[in-house]
Amino acid sequence: MTPKRWRDLRRRFLSALVLGPAALACIWLGSEPWTLLIAVAVALLTWEWVHLCGLSTRVLPGLAVPVAVLAAGILAVAEHPRAALVALMIGWALTWWTAARMRGSDRPQQPAGWLAAGVLYIGIAGIALIELRHDNYAGRANVLFLFLVVWASDIGAYMAGRAFGGPKLAPAVSPNKTWSGAAGGLGSAVLVGVAAAAVLAPGGASRAAAVAAMLGVMAQAGDLLESWIKRRFDVKDTSSLIPGHGGLLDRLDGVIAAAPVAALLAFALGQGQPLWR
Repeated sequence: MTPKRWRDLRRRFLSALVLGPAALACIWLGSEPWTLLIAVAVALLTWEWVHLCGLSTRVLPGLAVPVAVLAAGILAVAEHPRAALVALMIGWALTWWTAARMRGSDRPQQPAGWLAAGVLYIGIAGIALIELRHDNYAGRANVLFLFLVVWASDIGAYMAGRAFGGPKLAPAVSPNKTWSGAAGGLGSAVLVGVAAAAVLAPGGASRAAAVAAMLGVMAQAGDLLESWIKRRFDVKDTSSLIPGHGGLLDRLDGVIAAAPVAALLAFALGQGQPLWR
């Protein structure tokens, strides 16, 4: 008999076997396929977020979330990242205002602030991922590095946590996460980051380790944030979209947190520079 703690491993593996190669192919093929993938992902993420808030994306105020994020994404694709961020801020404010105004006596608890937060939570990550890949010289390597590190963090944390257990990392937020899992995730992120850097653009192993550690920590922070959000809404998963993983928000929580940090680092280093150089 398979131990209880490993029962979801098969479903997780099969889901990853489908989603992983699709993401890698789009990263490899260029900015256009990658942008299309991000557009689909963002549409699903906003749908999940609005439904998490108990609303619909077909009508206002729920419709405001995908519209705001889409508008910002179009500006990012057109190489106007600053305008995209401004559009997100305007979309966030308008979404909050619209939701608050439409909060009638029949919906006194409509979560205006939470609904609007989705514009920034999803939109900033979407812009970061678009900007990272649109670097013609280092975009492919940087996005591959980001995803490999985040995936390694997720897998390492899962395997170490299930294998060793031990003291809880943040029991008030996520009772299943342990310190052993956090250590396993961080170690895996660093090892895979150093190996990925050596293959993608050799040189700077110590810096690659440091950047991978930073992104790994952010990925785990994103995982905890997502757990806290689900606890706030009293749900186990954000949806049942992906077998074994729940929703897309559940699957991409680490990427959503780590991508903006990677994009800021890429901006600081300048065009054409790998994140670990």
